[in-house]
Amino acid sequence: MDTDENERPDLRRGGEPKFICKAETEKIIGFSFEILNEIGHGLHEKLYENCLTVLFKLNEIGFDQQRHFPVVFRGVQVGEFIPDLITFGLIIVDTKVIDRITDYERGQMLNYLRITKLRVGLILNFKKPRLEYERIAL
Repeated sequence: MDTDENERPDLRRGGEPKFICKAETEKIIGFSFEILNEIGHGLHEKLYENCLTVLFKLNEIGFDQQRHFPVVFRGVQVGEFIPDLITFGLIIVDTKVIDRITDYERGQMLNYLRITKLRVGLILNFKKPRLEYERIAL
C-alpha cells in the first residue's frame, strides 16, 4: 500500500505534481519485493534491514546503517536517534514486522524526519506475504 497522502508534491511547470525522491523510493520498494519473494515474510526486522544493505552494496547505492543523530531540547542534547537505514543520502528506511502500519509509525517517521532534517521516509512492513509500505514526506 503506497500512501503519499502525507506528502505535499512539488509542482512542475503546468501544475503537474513531482514527488521528492520518487525514483529512489521506487528502487527501494522494488528491492523489498525481491527480498520478500526470496526469503519470505514474518522474520525479524533486522534481517530485512540487512538484506536491503546487501542489495544497496550490489547496486552501488550509498547508505548509512545505524547512523547516530543527536536529539536536542532547548540547546541540550538529551539523547540520540538511530534510524535503521538512510539511503541515497536522502531517505530514511524503517523496516518493520508488525500487523499493519498505523498512525503511530507514521508519526514516528515524521519525528525521525524532523530530527535528521531529511524530507522522505519509507516504512516497509514485511509481516505478511504481501509487502505493505508507506512513503512519508515533510
